[in-house]
Amino acid sequence: MSTTEGSECTVGEMVVKNPSSARVFERFGIDYCCGGKIPLSEACAKRGTDVEAVLKALSESSASPEHEKDWSQESMTSLVDHIVATHHAYLREEFPRLAAMTEKVARVHGERHAELPEVHRVFAALRNELELHMQKEEQILFPMIKQIDCGAVGAADHCGSIENPIRMMEHEHDNAGDVLGALRKLTSGFAPPDDACNTYRVMLDGLANLEADLHQHIHKENNILFPKALAAGQ
Repeated sequence: MSTTEGSECTVGEMVVKNPSSARVFERFGIDYCCGGKIPLSEACAKRGTDVEAVLKALSESSASPEHEKDWSQESMTSLVDHIVATHHAYLREEFPRLAAMTEKVARVHGERHAELPEVHRVFAALRNELELHMQKEEQILFPMIKQIDCGAVGAADHCGSIENPIRMMEHEHDNAGDVLGALRKLTSGFAPPDDACNTYRVMLDGLANLEADLHQHIHKENNILFPKALAAGQ
């Protein structure tokens, strides 16, 4: 891939073509999920990052023997099942654990670190929003997508009506991305202060892992699943 060609590809397209490139974008702080519809050159400019350095890292990543599953080649039904079993299940397991830790760390360390009560509040808001979001996907949007995918009787009726719920889910993804950014800023990039106890450090590590998983989760929906579903309805 030439420099010009690579820098003008959208970030989301690059991760679809080479899933392992997500690790590179995570390292440089480049949004490939909610912000995945802009060219790499623009994404780098927004971050103040040298596009040549990113392209070099991407080239090295593509030469690595480590590969992620290419979900763009799978059926919509397979991808939906994967998202629910992997990413939705992960969130439902992590939310109670992180809620307890953010509350405890805010209570114990809040006097010395004034940002911690806000971390707890912002996390609680994210949890509430995403739990409702997953419910809407599993009960409404995903069954519609599966019906279109299998060509069942009545699937054509969904083709004209699927655009609005997809747009709503993308809007909610954007909101989740903003909240993740707020958590990252409040915690100085999930970096523990010198006086952080083990629970404080585990909380920050958990929030960092939550961010990374949500980036992959939203990427698979915004950049692979939803475009496939919209194309099937045309």
